[in-house]
Amino acid sequence: MIPSDKADAATDTLQGGPRRRRGRTGVGRGVPLPLLIPALLGLAFLVVPLIALLVRTPWHSLPEQLTSPDVWQALQLSLICATAATAVSLVLGVPLAWLLARVEFPGRGLVRALVTLPLVLPPVVGGVALLMALGRNGIVGQWLDSWFGITLPFTTAGVVVAEAFVAMPFLVISVEGTLRAADPRYEEAATTLGASRFTAFRRVTLPLIAPGIAAGAVLAWARALGEFGATITFAGNFPGRTQTMPLAVYLALQSDPEAAIALSLVLLAVSIAVLAGLRDRWMTAG
Repeated sequence: MIPSDKADAATDTLQGGPRRRRGRTGVGRGVPLPLLIPALLGLAFLVVPLIALLVRTPWHSLPEQLTSPDVWQALQLSLICATAATAVSLVLGVPLAWLLARVEFPGRGLVRALVTLPLVLPPVVGGVALLMALGRNGIVGQWLDSWFGITLPFTTAGVVVAEAFVAMPFLVISVEGTLRAADPRYEEAATTLGASRFTAFRRVTLPLIAPGIAAGAVLAWARALGEFGATITFAGNFPGRTQTMPLAVYLALQSDPEAAIALSLVLLAVSIAVLAGLRDRWMTAG
């Protein structure tokens, strides 16, 4: 008589592979109430505020709100500053990610921790730190002011600096992860064929990690677009010069709630677009 386990194995072989046994993954067994109820509450906690924003949106006056001079000014400034901050993040962040992923040096773990610190640092604290460093009396800003006449706080350039400070870590993390997943032997082969290290990076590495750079740039742009704390602390809230969309939402909420809702809806739409654009990358990683 053939044992049951051997009979199952033989049947699996005849059928072309191991059979899926019901209930092994828990599908169809029902969800325990102690897990289902908190899960539904957590989902409601995250989704209901977004639904409320859509419900309370003044759809009839939305075109008028979005085309008003103040709203359009804040939207235009936000798009320009977020794009400039993303460009700064690309120029500085991609080489930094390559350094962290490809070069062994003492204290690399500490450097990586410092690079990712703005992710968990309260944005207001980041704004204060920028003032201490780049303000008119800051440890670097005083020399920029006296030598070159450059003053960053409370200017449009200060908005770009504040947004790049909080957004660059997103790009660095994304690009570093992509570099670690990429095979370094392609770069080594290029260098053995006579290419310099920089040429190998430009002609071989960059095309390989382009999807990671694109994903990191999108995340950095979205983070820069929604930045509030560091911007208002370091650059202030001056309409037409430093008042970005999040700052305009905060100000409009006190005097014109419909305009605040309209601006919030725009930021929500941008966030959804970012998630949709990165969905294929996350699904592939999964």
